[in-house]
Formats: sequence, structure tokens, C-alpha cells
Amino acid sequence: MNIETTSNTNTSSKNYNLSTPSAVRPWLASKHPKELALLDKFETELRLGRLSTSSTASAKSSIDVNSNDNSNVLEYQTASKTYGGVSASDRRLVTFRTIELLRSLIGTTKWKNAAQLMVLLRGLGRELHAAGGFREPAIGNIVRRIMCAVRQEVENADVQDNIATSAANSMGISNSKNGNDASMNMQPIDEHLSQSFSARVSISNNVGGGIVDSSAPSRSPSLVNLLWANPQHLTYNDRRKGLDRRKDSFSSVDSDPLDHIAATHEEDDFPPSFYVNRQHFRATIMEVIQEFMIDLEDLHKNINDQATSHIHAGEVVLTYGRSKTVESFLKAAAKTRQFQVIVCEGAPHFGGHRMAKSLASAGIDTTVINDSATFAIMARVNKVLLPAHAVLANGGLIAPSGCNMVALAAVKNAVPIVSITGMFKLCPMYPHEGQDTLQDFVSPSSVMDYSELSDDVMAGVELINPVHDYLAPELIGLYLTNIGAFQPSYIYRLLAEYYHSDDWES
Repeated sequence: MNIETTSNTNTSSKNYNLSTPSAVRPWLASKHPKELALLDKFETELRLGRLSTSSTASAKSSIDVNSNDNSNVLEYQTASKTYGGVSASDRRLVTFRTIELLRSLIGTTKWKNAAQLMVLLRGLGRELHAAGGFREPAIGNIVRRIMCAVRQEVENADVQDNIATSAANSMGISNSKNGNDASMNMQPIDEHLSQSFSARVSISNNVGGGIVDSSAPSRSPSLVNLLWANPQHLTYNDRRKGLDRRKDSFSSVDSDPLDHIAATHEEDDFPPSFYVNRQHFRATIMEVIQEFMIDLEDLHKNINDQATSHIHAGEVVLTYGRSKTVESFLKAAAKTRQFQVIVCEGAPHFGGHRMAKSLASAGIDTTVINDSATFAIMARVNKVLLPAHAVLANGGLIAPSGCNMVALAAVKNAVPIVSITGMFKLCPMYPHEGQDTLQDFVSPSSVMDYSELSDDVMAGVELINPVHDYLAPELIGLYLTNIGAFQPSYIYRLLAEYYHSDDWES
């Protein structure tokens, strides 16, 4: 068994293809079998839909809480258990599990530098996507955020190294020459520093002058600083020229496959600073991942703090189906405001029934309507609140099936639409496929029983049961997130802050 594993590892290292995640998996199998078992367990749960709460799994396991069936009640109570302080019916569950998985793999595997870590993250991202992560865009978003954090930490470390080098050089010059000569000889050092990538990053982050703080996030307020801060717009003088230059051969078969990957493909993707072995780099990345988990835990709180600014007394608010984020937002607003909520039932899964029951138990005046009555009642509505499955790069929204109908009715009646979502749902994807973007189709058994399909009349009927709708950015008035409220036209700026453009396709 060991011989076979070694053979597969060597084969993968010789025939590495970035379009498949096969290169990282053999490396984990040979070096870290426990971590590979952890990854396989996560992928199995992902394939079975146990981590999904708003796509295929939720559509298949729609539960009627009011049912007298004891098995349904028991199933609902089981689904209501918490994991790490997050309910199993919360969309944050899959995000929490993904962060914990990546934290375990990053913290225990033997990668040596930032380039190898980026290769490992890319391979894991492709593994999770192939296992069903395409149904949960939040999985890929978390991987991209960690990759962006790795790039920022390398840039900050590079800035500090250049500052230390320039300080040492200036001190050596001042000790060897008099004050006048030293001041004259400082000019070429400053000129060289201004042309380097590190100096440009420090200058772009310090419009008013001074030295950049390595602990602060490298986010600049202006478009000019944004262009200079992204390394894909810069030229590295010490990089090899020519994208087609690669080493003809590598060391023996006993070499680490991850070393081979970083040396072959990633040679043209990363600057030389990514290949420097830094002593405290692993601890820094682990701290960043911990910050992501804290932000996710405080997500609902940060959104709920804005409730009184968007929900006013006496308003009539309409929402569709059930969303934990929208539900928590409305309950927070009800603590200081008196308003009425109209809930569309969200057929055929009828999540609106459970949503209405939860809101009514919190003392909110709630009314449930059929989906077909949405247009008729829209004239009485002051505001529409919609949940989000994913926020696309153009400002469009992927929402539960039926939300597009609600949005069209709201626009016809000039009713503002607000989508309440966390930033972990921000997805760097464009809706090239229209309504089929991030779409998933489930069994029509929730609409019609299989026994009825055996009828001769129904035998030729094709039943389509989509899970999601795509809403164009023109239909959305505002995105209310855990970091503030933004218009759809501002989404591109948030993408530049949260993800690096080179990692969008990772």
C-alpha cells in the first residue's frame, strides 16, 4: 500500500496539471494522512448535502413544524442543534466548517513559504469545488479571502524588510562618511526605494506621509492607491523575464511534490518575496483566520445594529420565504419599532410558514400570503427585504426561487428592495449564464408526488424545480451587510478589498 501511494505521488509530481486538484491530494496522502482523512470527511458531508442549508439539501428536507408527525418534529429538533454557537439551519454553518477545516490543514501541514501555501489553498479550493462546493459559493469565498490575506501579509513583511534594509544601509553610510557626504549618498537609496514594489505599497498606504503599519490592513480609499496597491499592476525588476521560461528538470523523485508544484507553475505567478521562509508567517496567518471566525460570529450582531436605521415605525415590510439573517434583523428592529411584516409562503417548500411563526412568537404583527398574491399586495408595502444566496461581481443577487417575481412586482410599484446578507456571500463571479448562474435543480417530488407522474396525462410533462433566482443589479436598491450598506454599483470596490484579482478563478 505504501509503495502504491509513493508511486502515485511521484506520478502526480511529474505530470502536474493546475486544472485538477490531484497534485495536492497525493502530497497530503504521503505527508499528512490524518489531514487527508479530515478533508475526505468534510467532502463526504458536502456531497451528501449535510452542510447545505439553502440549496439542494434544504429543498429536499423541507420540514413542516406544525405537522403532527413525531418523526418530523424530531428531525426539526435535530436540525436545530448548534455547532460552534451556530444553528445547523444557519447559512454560516458551512462557512464555519470550511474555516475550521482550512485552519486545521494550514496549521498542521508542512508548507515552507507563502508560495507553497498559495498552491495548497488552490488545490484545496479545487477539491472542495469538485466535491459540491459550487452549490455553496461561501466555501470558495473563504478560500479566496485567506489567499488574499496571505498576499497582504507577504506585502507587509516585504515592506518591513525593505525598511529595515534601508535603515541599515543609511546607518552604514553615516558611519563611513561625514554628514554632508552621507546626506548626498542617501539620494540613490531613496530613488531605488521609490522604484521598488515595497516602497510603492508603503507610499500608496500613506498619503499623508510616514511609515506604513504592518498590522493595519492594506486598504486604500482612492482608486489611484488601489491600482498601486495591487501587485498585478507592477513590474518586478528581479523576476525572470519571459513567461515561457521554466526549469527543464527538477531534483530526484524523493523531492517534495509541493516543492515541485511551487517551483514549476507558481514561478510565474508570485514575486520572489513569496519564496522567502519567514519564521512567524504561519502564526500570522493563523491569527488572520481566527479574525475571520470572530467576524463570522458577530455577523448577525453587526447587521442587527443597523436595523433601526432602515426599519421605521408604522412601515409594512414584505419578505419572502425564510432566512435566519432576515429573521434576526426583523426581531432586532421590533425591539424599538412597531411595524407589520408580510411573508410570502415560498412554495413549494413553504419556508415562509416557519418564518411567520417565528416572527409572530416574537410579538411582530405578521401576515402570510400566497406567492401569487404578491403583486396585488405590493401597493401597500413600504419596503421589501430579500435574503441572499450569493452576491455577484456585477451587483446582481442570487436569491431563493421566487424572489425575482417579488422584485419585479416591487419595481413596478416603486417599492425599494433591500437585500440583507453577510460579506462571506460576496462572490467574484459574473452572471454570464443569466438565470442559470449558480443554479441548482432538485427533484420535483416536493411539487408533485411520484405516484401522480405515472398517469398517462402527466407522463409527457417535464417538471422543473429550480432552487434559485438571479436578480439583476437594477432591481436591487441596497445591500445591507455586516460592514455597512452599499449600492450594487459599489460591489466591484468591495471585491477589490476582499479578494485579489489573481485568485478569482482559484
